Amino acid sequence: MFKIIYFKGLIIIFIFRLLYRWRTKTNQIVDSRKTTLEILLLSLLFVGMLVTPLIYVFTPFLSFADYQFPSWVGWTGVVVFTIGLWLFWRSHADLGRNWSYTLELRKGHQLITSGVYKYVRHPMYAAALMLGVAQVLILHNWIAGWSSLVSFVALYFLRVPHEEQMMLNHFGEEYQSYMNRTGRIIPRWFKK
Repeated sequence: MFKIIYFKGLIIIFIFRLLYRWRTKTNQIVDSRKTTLEILLLSLLFVGMLVTPLIYVFTPFLSFADYQFPSWVGWTGVVVFTIGLWLFWRSHADLGRNWSYTLELRKGHQLITSGVYKYVRHPMYAAALMLGVAQVLILHNWIAGWSSLVSFVALYFLRVPHEEQMMLNHFGEEYQSYMNRTGRIIPRWFKK
């Protein structure tokens, strides 16, 4: 049952991404920092979040790495997954036509500091982290369960510094001020 719930969540994520990719496809790119490393990291995340879990859900190939958790752990994962899906959607909705799956700035790009971006600079990464944790809790398999979280951690630590530098270069003091009052993926409850 948890495998099917996870699969349905993947379909929702796929629909979100298709919708926002379609909405932004005509936006002119004015600054692209896409590198081979970034494409590799995004590909690893795709394999960890989609390919490996689908192999696990629809074939017995990874069953040798199964482990058991009580069902409440799986249900906890469903709750975390649901919250992560909401945050993933909200992040896209708040970015609107500024969204890009790679490090790019578009013509007329605006710094978004409202909605979920009022609290954290990278809510989409926070959502991906939540979805990765949920995958561990829902898919009780050492390979399929952990594949998203492991690939996300690599993406996060190698990509975010480049993304923030790009934003600093483009928005300058406005972005620096935004950095000073928000956390990266966890809200900053106490001001500096």
